[in-house]
Amino acid sequence: MPWKNQGGGPWGSGPKGPWGSGPQSVGPRPPDLEDLLRRGQDRLQQLLPGGHFSGTGIALVLIGALAIWGLSGFFRVQSEELGVVLRFGKHVRTVQPGLNYHLPYPVESVLLPKALRVSTINIGMTLIEDPARRGRTMRDVPEESLMLTGDENIVDVDFTVLWRIKPDGVGNYLFNIQNPEGTVKAVAESAMREVIGRSNIQPILTGARTTTEAGVQDLMQRTLDSYGSGIHVTQVQMQKVDPPAQVIDAFRDVQAARADLERLQNEAQTYANRVIPDARGRAAQILQVAEGYQQQAVAEAKGQSARFLKVYDEYKKAPDVTRQRIYLETMERVLGGSEKLVYDGGGSASGQGIVPYLPLSELTPKRQAAPATTGQPQQGGATR
Repeated sequence: MPWKNQGGGPWGSGPKGPWGSGPQSVGPRPPDLEDLLRRGQDRLQQLLPGGHFSGTGIALVLIGALAIWGLSGFFRVQSEELGVVLRFGKHVRTVQPGLNYHLPYPVESVLLPKALRVSTINIGMTLIEDPARRGRTMRDVPEESLMLTGDENIVDVDFTVLWRIKPDGVGNYLFNIQNPEGTVKAVAESAMREVIGRSNIQPILTGARTTTEAGVQDLMQRTLDSYGSGIHVTQVQMQKVDPPAQVIDAFRDVQAARADLERLQNEAQTYANRVIPDARGRAAQILQVAEGYQQQAVAEAKGQSARFLKVYDEYKKAPDVTRQRIYLETMERVLGGSEKLVYDGGGSASGQGIVPYLPLSELTPKRQAAPATTGQPQQGGATR
């Protein structure tokens, strides 16, 4: 065309189009690679002695690079961590907190799990943000906490598991399980459901919490050990153990009735503990008195029989004398405690010498040992 020979055509000279401007670039220009290499070589030559690549310069560069590479092997292990050193991906040793060293990458590398920290996992409850209280609040998770007991009752159990990494099982913790926290939570929930499923609801709600916690901890530890997890279960704490919300009022009434029953049983036992020893003491006293009376009666009977035998022996030797003696002793024993009046009738058989109205029993002093009685009038003698 004619405008091509006119230095750009009718719109002017230069490489312009028909709208008066040439082609324009859009966006930033890419850097010139050759220019960058040339500038880097110039700076390196300035740093090297002599200003050019010599054997000494190359050696210095290599030594510096090796020094930097060697110093990159130093690392620090924090107080809650353990250093797991890997050589080409294989666990070779475990180092304690502090400044340590390993061969630089890619020969050796280090992992820093928080093996000395006790971690906590909540099952049946979770913490959520509460904008109204400007903090976090606890929310129940029924799909985790509702469990079936051995007597086919439902119980709501919230519990906490404390766990940490075994010092000699850090390698197993890192390489044998993929999600440690998820694994511990799943094992804890499964173990709690198994222990609750073997128990009745009443012991769980009252006094079997310690036994349940110990059973869950033991079952969790055995399961995690079978996985080779390198995890040690420190403690299992049951936070809340209640019946479901729909029947909790009825269960509370049952608990109140059981508490009243235990209180009445304790009061009855207290009364029994007070009365039974007293009755046993009185029974023992009666038995001892009876035994004493028995021994006394037997001893007296033996003494009387021995005395009778001795009297009988004497009677065989002198019957008249012994008979007289026995008669006198008998009369003395019979008449010794009675009032006696002996008077002389004066030869009158009718006894007219005594005034019949005279109270003879009041003329003599009364004895205190025995009641006063009036003896029968006898013939002859004097008053005794």
